[in-house]
Amino acid sequence: MWPAFNIIDLLIIIIPLLVAVTFHEVAHGYAALIMGDPTAKQAGRLSLNPVPHLDIFGSLILPLILKLSGSPMIFGYAKPVPVNFANLRPLRAGTIAVSVAGVVTNFLLAVISAGVFRLMLATASFWQNGFWEPSFMVISRLLIYSVIINIVLACFNLIPIPPLDGGRIATALLPAGMQRKFVKIEPLGMIILLVLLFTKSLDLLFSFFITPLITLLLGVNLMPG
Repeated sequence: MWPAFNIIDLLIIIIPLLVAVTFHEVAHGYAALIMGDPTAKQAGRLSLNPVPHLDIFGSLILPLILKLSGSPMIFGYAKPVPVNFANLRPLRAGTIAVSVAGVVTNFLLAVISAGVFRLMLATASFWQNGFWEPSFMVISRLLIYSVIINIVLACFNLIPIPPLDGGRIATALLPAGMQRKFVKIEPLGMIILLVLLFTKSLDLLFSFFITPLITLLLGVNLMPG
Protein backbone atom coordinates (compact mmCIF):
# COMPACT_ATOMS: atom_id res chain seq x y z
CA MET A 1 0.00 0.00 0.00
CA TRP A 2 1.11 3.59 -0.59
CA PRO A 3 1.90 5.39 2.68
CA ALA A 4 -1.10 7.40 3.95
CA PHE A 5 -0.62 11.10 3.22
CA ASN A 6 -0.73 13.79 5.92
CA ILE A 7 1.16 16.98 6.84
CA ILE A 8 3.96 14.99 8.48
CA ASP A 9 4.43 13.06 5.24
CA LEU A 10 4.55 16.34 3.33
CA LEU A 11 7.51 17.39 5.46
CA ILE A 12 9.08 13.95 5.08
CA ILE A 13 8.67 14.07 1.28
CA ILE A 14 10.56 17.36 1.02
CA ILE A 15 13.76 15.94 2.55
CA PRO A 16 14.38 13.05 0.09
CA LEU A 17 13.14 15.22 -2.78
CA LEU A 18 15.70 17.92 -2.05
CA VAL A 19 18.43 15.29 -1.65
CA ALA A 20 17.41 13.59 -4.90
CA VAL A 21 17.35 16.70 -7.10
CA THR A 22 20.48 18.19 -5.49
CA PHE A 23 22.58 15.04 -5.97
CA HIS A 24 21.17 14.70 -9.50
CA GLU A 25 22.36 18.16 -10.53
CA VAL A 26 25.71 17.94 -8.74
CA ALA A 27 26.37 14.63 -10.54
CA HIS A 28 25.80 16.38 -13.86
CA GLY A 29 28.25 19.09 -12.84
CA TYR A 30 30.99 16.70 -11.75
CA ALA A 31 30.59 14.58 -14.88
CA ALA A 32 30.90 17.73 -17.00
CA LEU A 33 34.04 18.73 -15.09
CA ILE A 34 35.60 15.32 -15.67
CA MET A 35 34.73 15.50 -19.36
CA GLY A 36 36.34 18.94 -19.77
CA ASP A 37 33.74 21.59 -18.90
CA PRO A 38 34.29 23.60 -15.66
CA THR A 39 31.18 25.80 -16.10
CA ALA A 40 29.22 24.27 -13.20
CA LYS A 41 32.24 24.51 -10.89
CA GLN A 42 32.82 28.14 -11.81
CA ALA A 43 29.15 28.88 -11.12
CA GLY A 44 29.39 27.36 -7.63
CA ARG A 45 26.94 24.58 -8.51
CA LEU A 46 28.99 21.61 -7.29
CA SER A 47 27.80 22.18 -3.72
CA LEU A 48 25.53 19.69 -1.93
CA ASN A 49 23.82 22.65 -0.30
CA PRO A 50 20.33 22.43 -1.87
CA VAL A 51 19.68 26.21 -1.81
CA PRO A 52 21.63 27.11 -5.01
CA HIS A 53 19.85 24.30 -6.85
CA LEU A 54 16.28 25.01 -5.75
CA ASP A 55 13.59 25.85 -8.26
CA ILE A 56 10.51 27.03 -6.34
CA PHE A 57 8.04 25.55 -8.81
CA GLY A 58 9.93 22.39 -9.72
CA SER A 59 11.31 21.54 -6.28
CA LEU A 60 8.31 22.43 -4.12
CA ILE A 61 5.08 23.49 -5.86
CA LEU A 62 4.96 20.83 -8.61
CA PRO A 63 5.51 17.83 -6.27
CA LEU A 64 2.84 19.18 -3.93
CA ILE A 65 0.34 19.66 -6.79
CA LEU A 66 1.02 16.16 -8.10
CA LYS A 67 0.59 14.59 -4.67
CA LEU A 68 -2.61 16.46 -3.82
CA SER A 69 -4.07 15.80 -7.28
CA GLY A 70 -3.71 12.05 -6.78
CA SER A 71 -1.02 11.56 -9.42
CA PRO A 72 0.90 8.30 -8.91
CA MET A 73 4.10 10.18 -9.74
CA ILE A 74 5.88 12.29 -7.14
CA PHE A 75 8.19 14.27 -9.36
CA GLY A 76 10.28 17.40 -9.06
CA TYR A 77 13.31 19.08 -10.52
CA ALA A 78 15.99 21.59 -9.62
CA LYS A 79 17.64 24.37 -11.58
CA PRO A 80 19.76 22.66 -14.24
CA VAL A 81 23.49 23.06 -13.65
CA PRO A 82 25.08 25.14 -16.42
CA VAL A 83 27.00 22.96 -18.87
CA ASN A 84 28.78 24.16 -21.99
CA PHE A 85 28.49 21.00 -24.06
CA ALA A 86 30.91 22.42 -26.65
CA ASN A 87 33.70 22.00 -24.07
CA LEU A 88 33.10 18.27 -23.61
CA ARG A 89 35.69 15.92 -25.07
CA PRO A 90 34.79 13.75 -26.85
CA LEU A 91 31.54 15.61 -27.52
CA ARG A 92 29.11 12.74 -28.01
CA ALA A 93 30.53 10.54 -25.26
CA GLY A 94 30.80 13.55 -22.96
CA THR A 95 27.17 14.52 -23.58
CA ILE A 96 26.01 10.99 -22.80
CA ALA A 97 28.21 10.79 -19.69
CA VAL A 98 26.89 14.09 -18.32
CA SER A 99 23.29 13.12 -19.07
CA VAL A 100 23.58 9.64 -17.55
CA ALA A 101 25.34 10.84 -14.39
CA GLY A 102 22.22 12.25 -12.75
CA VAL A 103 20.12 9.18 -13.54
CA VAL A 104 22.78 6.78 -12.21
CA THR A 105 23.06 8.86 -9.04
CA ASN A 106 19.31 8.65 -8.42
CA PHE A 107 19.35 4.87 -8.93
CA LEU A 108 22.21 4.59 -6.42
CA LEU A 109 20.35 6.73 -3.88
CA ALA A 110 17.28 4.50 -4.32
CA VAL A 111 19.32 1.33 -3.80
CA ILE A 112 21.01 2.75 -0.70
CA SER A 113 17.69 3.93 0.75
CA ALA A 114 16.11 0.54 0.06
CA GLY A 115 19.04 -1.23 1.70
CA VAL A 116 18.72 0.84 4.86
CA PHE A 117 14.93 0.29 4.86
CA ARG A 118 15.36 -3.48 4.61
CA LEU A 119 17.94 -3.39 7.43
CA MET A 120 15.47 -1.50 9.61
CA LEU A 121 12.77 -4.08 8.85
CA ALA A 122 15.18 -6.86 9.78
CA THR A 123 15.81 -5.18 13.15
CA ALA A 124 12.21 -4.02 13.67
CA SER A 125 11.99 -5.71 17.07
CA PHE A 126 14.56 -3.21 18.35
CA TRP A 127 13.22 -0.14 16.57
CA GLN A 128 9.61 -0.77 17.54
CA ASN A 129 10.41 -1.09 21.21
CA GLY A 130 8.88 1.84 23.11
CA PHE A 131 11.11 4.93 22.87
CA TRP A 132 12.39 4.18 19.35
CA GLU A 133 9.03 3.40 17.72
CA PRO A 134 8.22 6.98 16.56
CA SER A 135 11.71 7.24 15.05
CA PHE A 136 11.17 3.92 13.25
CA MET A 137 7.94 5.18 11.70
CA VAL A 138 9.39 8.50 10.55
CA ILE A 139 12.67 7.11 9.20
CA SER A 140 10.99 4.18 7.43
CA ARG A 141 8.55 6.52 5.67
CA LEU A 142 11.39 8.85 4.72
CA LEU A 143 13.28 5.92 3.19
CA ILE A 144 10.19 4.70 1.31
CA TYR A 145 9.67 8.15 -0.19
CA SER A 146 13.38 8.34 -0.98
CA VAL A 147 13.16 5.13 -3.03
CA ILE A 148 9.97 6.27 -4.78
CA ILE A 149 11.24 9.76 -5.59
CA ASN A 150 14.66 8.64 -6.81
CA ILE A 151 13.28 5.86 -9.01
CA VAL A 152 10.62 8.14 -10.49
CA LEU A 153 13.17 10.92 -11.06
CA ALA A 154 15.62 8.54 -12.71
CA CYS A 155 13.05 6.86 -14.97
CA PHE A 156 11.27 10.09 -15.82
CA ASN A 157 14.54 11.70 -16.88
CA LEU A 158 15.20 8.84 -19.29
CA ILE A 159 12.14 9.80 -21.37
CA PRO A 160 13.65 10.86 -24.73
CA ILE A 161 12.23 14.37 -24.80
CA PRO A 162 14.56 17.40 -24.55
CA PRO A 163 15.51 18.93 -22.16
CA LEU A 164 15.34 15.72 -20.08
CA ASP A 165 18.49 13.61 -19.83
CA GLY A 166 16.92 11.01 -22.11
CA GLY A 167 16.40 13.71 -24.72
CA ARG A 168 20.05 14.72 -24.58
CA ILE A 169 21.16 11.09 -24.80
CA ALA A 170 18.91 10.60 -27.85
CA THR A 171 20.28 13.78 -29.40
CA ALA A 172 23.87 12.62 -28.93
CA LEU A 173 23.10 9.29 -30.60
CA LEU A 174 21.35 10.80 -33.63
CA PRO A 175 23.15 11.74 -36.87
CA ALA A 176 24.03 15.44 -37.11
CA GLY A 177 21.18 16.28 -39.51
CA MET A 178 18.53 14.69 -37.30
CA GLN A 179 20.04 16.29 -34.18
CA ARG A 180 19.25 19.78 -35.48
CA LYS A 181 15.61 18.82 -36.10
CA PHE A 182 15.21 16.97 -32.80
CA VAL A 183 16.52 19.78 -30.58
CA LYS A 184 13.92 22.17 -32.03
CA ILE A 185 11.29 20.61 -29.76
CA GLU A 186 13.27 21.54 -26.61
CA PRO A 187 11.43 24.87 -26.02
CA LEU A 188 8.19 22.86 -25.89
CA GLY A 189 9.67 19.98 -23.93
CA MET A 190 8.50 20.98 -20.45
CA ILE A 191 5.01 21.83 -21.74
CA ILE A 192 4.77 18.38 -23.32
CA LEU A 193 5.93 16.73 -20.11
CA LEU A 194 3.52 18.67 -17.90
CA VAL A 195 0.64 17.72 -20.20
CA LEU A 196 1.70 14.07 -19.99
CA LEU A 197 1.87 14.31 -16.21
CA PHE A 198 -1.44 16.03 -15.55
CA THR A 199 -3.35 13.90 -18.07
CA LYS A 200 -1.87 10.78 -16.46
CA SER A 201 -0.58 9.67 -19.86
CA LEU A 202 2.49 8.17 -18.18
CA ASP A 203 0.50 5.84 -15.92
CA LEU A 204 1.49 2.81 -18.00
CA LEU A 205 5.16 3.60 -17.46
CA PHE A 206 4.45 3.75 -13.75
CA SER A 207 2.34 0.58 -13.57
CA PHE A 208 4.49 -1.70 -15.71
CA PHE A 209 8.01 -0.52 -14.85
CA ILE A 210 8.40 1.97 -12.03
CA THR A 211 6.13 0.35 -9.43
CA PRO A 212 7.55 -3.18 -9.95
CA LEU A 213 11.06 -1.76 -9.62
CA ILE A 214 10.17 0.04 -6.38
CA THR A 215 8.52 -3.13 -5.05
CA LEU A 216 11.60 -5.16 -5.95
CA LEU A 217 13.90 -2.76 -4.08
CA LEU A 218 11.78 -2.42 -0.95
CA GLY A 219 10.46 -5.96 -0.85
CA VAL A 220 6.92 -4.73 -0.14
CA ASN A 221 3.86 -4.24 -2.36
CA LEU A 222 3.43 -0.56 -3.19
CA MET A 223 0.61 -0.93 -5.71
CA PRO A 224 -2.37 1.29 -4.83
CA GLY A 225 -5.31 -0.40 -3.16
